Amino acid sequence: MAQTASPTRFHFAVVSDTHIIDDYYQKGTENGVEDNESILRTTERLVSARTLINSLRPKIEKVFVPGDCFHNYPSADYDFYFKNRTRIDIAKELFDGFEMPVHLGFGNHDYDVPRVSREMSHRLFAEKLKAKPYSSVDYKGFRFVHLNNFMGATWDKSSDQFNKGLGSLGVEQLNWFEGQLQDRKPTVVFIHYPLWIVVPTEVKDYGLHPLLYKYRDSIQLVAAGHWHKWVDFAHTYGPQHYVTAATRYDPNAYMLFEADSKKQTLRWMNEDLVQWSTHYAKPYKG
Repeated sequence: MAQTASPTRFHFAVVSDTHIIDDYYQKGTENGVEDNESILRTTERLVSARTLINSLRPKIEKVFVPGDCFHNYPSADYDFYFKNRTRIDIAKELFDGFEMPVHLGFGNHDYDVPRVSREMSHRLFAEKLKAKPYSSVDYKGFRFVHLNNFMGATWDKSSDQFNKGLGSLGVEQLNWFEGQLQDRKPTVVFIHYPLWIVVPTEVKDYGLHPLLYKYRDSIQLVAAGHWHKWVDFAHTYGPQHYVTAATRYDPNAYMLFEADSKKQTLRWMNEDLVQWSTHYAKPYKG
């Protein structure tokens, strides 16, 4: 019997830190044995996660990627990416293989500041991956927001606050985000850096952390990547905050959720399979 789609209940997945490479990638340039081994298997591990997600019933209706879609830039020349098949093209093909829409966010490896300007990265994402620097999408009563913690002063080489180890959003994006939150819809927020390393406030007392706390009753979840390991920050920042592991290291490192906009609830379907503080999770059987 065919399943009838619900107008208020649906399922979505989170797949982070895919780190796709290409034939231009120089082997042995990562930090240690584990990183050098894992980077060579990113495509096969994403394909494995994709196969599982495509197979699930009820169907997964959305996939969200909180950054590090591909791994660094083989060239600082914009035209290079239109004359050659690169990791950006491969990432696009892999994401196109999902049977549901995939929504992309930016990670630190999707930039290469200052060698590659942020503007060039944004142009490439727009042309190749059809993604904006930050964005939101409404679906069946929920709002999903991709924030970009590389738009602020900490990733601006000309700023005295330049420090790529910290994330910041910039006032324009913060204002946009608060506008998204003022509708008080049940909201899921994606950001690449864990909130632990995102600047709390950027102008006086205005910043990401106070906004999350102010709207904590409607924000269902804040999900980050970057650390490649499972971390539960609980309600340290107001809303529930998880850091997800990476398919780069484990093809089972995905998050599967059931959302119910009528009840305004989320249920993390494979939470019991996560091996906290590691790269790993057990496979979801459905």
